[in-house]
Amino acid sequence: MADTATSDAANAPSSSGFAAPGFTAVRELFDSFLAEDPAYSAQLAVYRHGARVLELSAGTGLGPGEITGTYSCSKGAGAMVIALLVQEGLLDLDAALVAYWPEFGAHGKDRVTVRQALSHQAGVPGIAGGLALADFPTSEAARRLAAEAPLWRPGTAFGYHALTIGIIMEELCRRVAGRSLQALFDERLRLAYGLDFFLGLPLDQEPRFRPVLYDEEPPADPFSLDGITSNAPVSTIMELPNHRVIRAGGMSSAGGIGSADGLARLYAAALTGVDGLPAFLAPATAALMAEEQVWGLDRCSAQGNAFAVVFMKPQPERDFGSAFAFGHEGANAALGYADPAHGIGFGYVPRRAEEGRTSGRAQRLSAAVRKACAAED
Repeated sequence: MADTATSDAANAPSSSGFAAPGFTAVRELFDSFLAEDPAYSAQLAVYRHGARVLELSAGTGLGPGEITGTYSCSKGAGAMVIALLVQEGLLDLDAALVAYWPEFGAHGKDRVTVRQALSHQAGVPGIAGGLALADFPTSEAARRLAAEAPLWRPGTAFGYHALTIGIIMEELCRRVAGRSLQALFDERLRLAYGLDFFLGLPLDQEPRFRPVLYDEEPPADPFSLDGITSNAPVSTIMELPNHRVIRAGGMSSAGGIGSADGLARLYAAALTGVDGLPAFLAPATAALMAEEQVWGLDRCSAQGNAFAVVFMKPQPERDFGSAFAFGHEGANAALGYADPAHGIGFGYVPRRAEEGRTSGRAQRLSAAVRKACAAED
């Protein structure tokens, strides 16, 4: 029996990549997912205090050097650009949004603050009639959104603005910086910090892209609200990154393409810096962006949720970090976050969409990472 057990352990599938000595238990958990499901394929990466401590790939569908869709993890990348604008004094979170974007004041939205708009409180989670895919990261989308009447009195409730929060972030960048959010991300963050994450995937990177796999019978769209037309003119939001027009446009709500290392490195670069480069966010800016703004029942999903300024916050249904953590998950259960309590930047990206709440693989891996950090301290 002992020989059989030893043989089984030796033949068990395992991940490829690197795990620092203190994080071997995390690798063992990651490998257990592959042992349980031979079709499992995913990437995991973690930085601690600016140094990479995990970079793993499991399975054959999403290997080292390959990239895929990350859905709403894109919002975290967009939020980093917003944070830079706040840090540099170009954007005041407590100013009325119309101070930068006068047209947004239609239908009584003139009192909406930037902070409210960026924490899902503005009441405009969709655009009646939808948008062409190519229009999402453009001023045409912003014009249409500004003309919408709010579905609730802004500031009295919150509901996940799944795609429209990206339109808001992008228009703010155009108004206050005179450039697209995608261009700012590329120049200030991706190229400066060597991030394997794209808001706008160049054509020469297409050979690295692996389409997201998801169930043939997708779940009901959680981003429609009481019969209001969803702002995704596709049968399911899961299709989005598999369209070249979305990958090329880099919509900051759901069009980001990258690897787990790209996500982890982004959050590490914001929090601690990486490879000798300083953090791009001052601690005060990170704390300002990470401060919880809303918590409770989400008006759109009818589920528990919590948000900082754009970023998701940990809460019982998304228990991904300490109370200080900030990040964002994607519809496929991808997850990227920073946790100042442990000095980590975390990234997880699966090839096939999976459940991503408290009992999901990303959350289990995150808990194992935090346990490893605590053991080191």
